[in-house]
Amino acid sequence: MKLLEDRIKRDGTVLPGEVLKVDNFLNHQVDPQLMYELGGEFKRLFADEGVTRILTVESSGIAPAMMAGLQMNVPVVFARKHRSLTLTDNLYTATVYSYTKQVNNDISIDKRFIKPDDKVLIIDDFLANGQAVQGLLEIAKAANVSVAGVGVVIEKRFQKGHQMVLDQGIHLEALASIASLSDDGVTFASDND
Repeated sequence: MKLLEDRIKRDGTVLPGEVLKVDNFLNHQVDPQLMYELGGEFKRLFADEGVTRILTVESSGIAPAMMAGLQMNVPVVFARKHRSLTLTDNLYTATVYSYTKQVNNDISIDKRFIKPDDKVLIIDDFLANGQAVQGLLEIAKAANVSVAGVGVVIEKRFQKGHQMVLDQGIHLEALASIASLSDDGVTFASDND
């Protein structure tokens, strides 16, 4: 998606450790108009999949998932990383490792919010090693629901998450696919076509 690639080139920062910082429009400060456009693109890409519900992980996946849910007219459920007094039992859970935070998180979704006849679309901000997506896939499997696909805003194609999703036979769409990160900036997979 050229709009997103242009924004990454303009406002993204490459950090050591193959980290792309996009906190001024995606995962700290959020550009609502851009998120709305991303939601429309997810709707277009998954239009024929029969999506009934969107799953994501708090917190950075919520903005693009919400806009996709708005555009697709389906509910959005986010896996919580921290249990509260109101989220204690009757949960689907999975453990995911966050590379950028260097911690394991137990993510949870209340069983009331995933129905047996759902066809879920998983949406997240980044796909790198695939830990968050894999956790949501584990929850979907535990809930015995079908997965329509995985949509990510930005994928680091050079890391293992992309292939991990494809190896499971899941429809994957990335709005921006990064082939490499270096001191010189970002090289998109589309640049190599």
